[in-house]
Amino acid sequence: MALPETIPQQAAADSSGSPPAPTTAFGAGRAFAWLVVLAGAAGLLASWVITLDEFELLRNPDFVPGCSLNPVISCGNIMKSAQASVFGFPNPMLGLVAYGIVGCVGMSLLGGGRYGRWYWRTLNAGALAGVGFVSWLQFESLYRINALCLWCCLAWVGTIALFWAVTGLNIVKGALPAPSWARSLFAEFGWAVPVLHIGVIGMLILTRWWDFWTA
Repeated sequence: MALPETIPQQAAADSSGSPPAPTTAFGAGRAFAWLVVLAGAAGLLASWVITLDEFELLRNPDFVPGCSLNPVISCGNIMKSAQASVFGFPNPMLGLVAYGIVGCVGMSLLGGGRYGRWYWRTLNAGALAGVGFVSWLQFESLYRINALCLWCCLAWVGTIALFWAVTGLNIVKGALPAPSWARSLFAEFGWAVPVLHIGVIGMLILTRWWDFWTA
């Protein structure tokens, strides 16, 4: 039996500014589904490689990870820091679970999966926790550890893209309360928000080590 749907075009045109009536359950387009799959795959790949290097570093303290290229791009310095094991175990082990779940969600959406508002809100809360965590790691990496890990950067990009994609979809579908201008923004220019977010991080990295990059 087909599930009831709303008509986003009519909801978006509501001059009162009230959010569209949320669907009982909804899915997502293929572009969104592929973005979720790729975000999960990027984070999973980064977590896997870093986990292997972490184990090698435990066996051999003199081990130099392949992504330790110079004093700034130095995965080894990141892995040896206290911030690399916030919960008492290497952070990438958490990523193996979290990004694996994200990849499964993306594959289910590709298969035509449709989920209730509680599911999408839970996914949004998880993505918010993820982007909050990587934002803290970005600050620690730039201004406390004073080094970058390229694999970590890949996971950062995937997490940021996932968060804004899920948030935008929930706002457009009415699963999250938002003003009409926010619904219009995400409906028409949803791609611009994560691009701006990632661009700001890129500018912070560029300016943090400007003397090094220009030397």
